[in-house]
Amino acid sequence: MQTKGSGAHPTPPAAVTLHDVARVAGVSVATVSYVANGRTNVRLSDATRLRVQKAIDDLGYRPNALAKNLVQGTSRFIGLVADGVATTPFAGQIIHGAQDEAWRHGFVLLVANTESDPQVENEAIDMMREHQVHGILYSTWYHREIAVPSAPNSSDMVLVNCFAPGSRARAVVPDERQGGRVATEQLLKQGHSRIAFINTTWESPARTGRLAGYRDALAAAGIDFEPANVIDAEPNQEGGYGAFEQIRRLDVTAAFCHNDRVAMGLYDAVRVRGLKVPTDLAIVGFDNQEVIAAHLRPPLTTVQLPHYELGAAGVRILLGLDPVPAGTVTQLACPVVQRDSDG
Repeated sequence: MQTKGSGAHPTPPAAVTLHDVARVAGVSVATVSYVANGRTNVRLSDATRLRVQKAIDDLGYRPNALAKNLVQGTSRFIGLVADGVATTPFAGQIIHGAQDEAWRHGFVLLVANTESDPQVENEAIDMMREHQVHGILYSTWYHREIAVPSAPNSSDMVLVNCFAPGSRARAVVPDERQGGRVATEQLLKQGHSRIAFINTTWESPARTGRLAGYRDALAAAGIDFEPANVIDAEPNQEGGYGAFEQIRRLDVTAAFCHNDRVAMGLYDAVRVRGLKVPTDLAIVGFDNQEVIAAHLRPPLTTVQLPHYELGAAGVRILLGLDPVPAGTVTQLACPVVQRDSDG
């Protein structure tokens, strides 16, 4: 026998069942199930429905959500499967955007992080489909091309921050070319006409898109493109630091960096040589990684990847609120976040 202060955990109260509600309401279990699941295609009198609903409320009965999903053939859940997004700086923004948008329309987000393990990925997708999720968002930690994972029916899947050419899966991605263009335009607006671009060595839509945008902005300003002003570097702080040796040999007054980590390394190289940003070299980054961009001195002008908007847009496309044809890749603009490093 359990006594107070004995250290034993109290036995939790038993959950209220359909049978409990049926007994109190004086109806069959099937009738309770019809009322609890909102079935309107069953002939029940208003008085019976009210009596059953009162018993449900009085007893505090909560329907089994998964069982209800199986009865109705769908659910109020949206799945999000990610290959590594939960461990990246921008993870929370994609999930937050998707979660806010899902909740706004009466859905709950279920998140599975697979760490790029194909078996875990397939099991997560299969489990979500077994539980009748309304649809699945599939997200990668950086913008890239993929093969649609485990998707016999890609119509219920939207790709976020990735795309799959030749598939029917709809996708939403950042507009890398537009981002490269506005980054370069920001420096042009500050009076710089000799601008270097530190690009990444990683093959990706970001590498080709941002370079194309850089060239677009120069062409629109009537400035000839100089291949020597494009420097390939590892997309990290060390890459930016090392790139300064090439930049100092160029006739440039500004640099557009592939990402904020590269910009941070370039800041370091400028500082150790007794120079200043933006007086001696104006700098614009890319990503708007808050822990870096807002805390450099001077704070870094950069271009923001629209991660929150990617998650929200993915949900809207999945729910048909932003209807797009199968196989469509939707691109979202990358806005400039102006601070003090661009001169």
